[in-house]
Amino acid sequence: MTVSVLFVCLGNICRSPLAEAAFRQEAERRGLDVVVDSAGTSGWHAGDPPDRRAQATARRHGVEIGQYAARQVTAADFERFDHVVALDLDNLRNLRRLAPAGSPARLSLLLDHVDGRAGQAVADPYYGDDAGFEITWADAVAGARGLAAKIAS
Repeated sequence: MTVSVLFVCLGNICRSPLAEAAFRQEAERRGLDVVVDSAGTSGWHAGDPPDRRAQATARRHGVEIGQYAARQVTAADFERFDHVVALDLDNLRNLRRLAPAGSPARLSLLLDHVDGRAGQAVADPYYGDDAGFEITWADAVAGARGLAAKIAS
């Protein structure tokens, strides 16, 4: 059975594309049948590729994300995706507000899927240096592994 996962941050140019890439990599490693995408709760960067630092970080870890294009979450996403995974609490609150009544999508934080990290946010690296993107990548990988393990079980 195909499982669908949407990763969501604010602008869809840093954290959520990295989470999408990390999850794609982990799903492929596990042989999971998944549909994966990412989006932002804002439309500020709609159509833009991921931040160059996010692209460089993903590339260092064997993943190319330059073809991704930012988009804003839509009401249809809550019907299309089984899991809608926020990267921080503000975006999780926004997703709860945007979700249509009766939506089947399961909302969570990415780090809810990591033992001992429930309720924690993935730090936004946008205003920092390249090292912040490596921290975000490490969190994305940990969350991707935890979520993939739950889906596989």
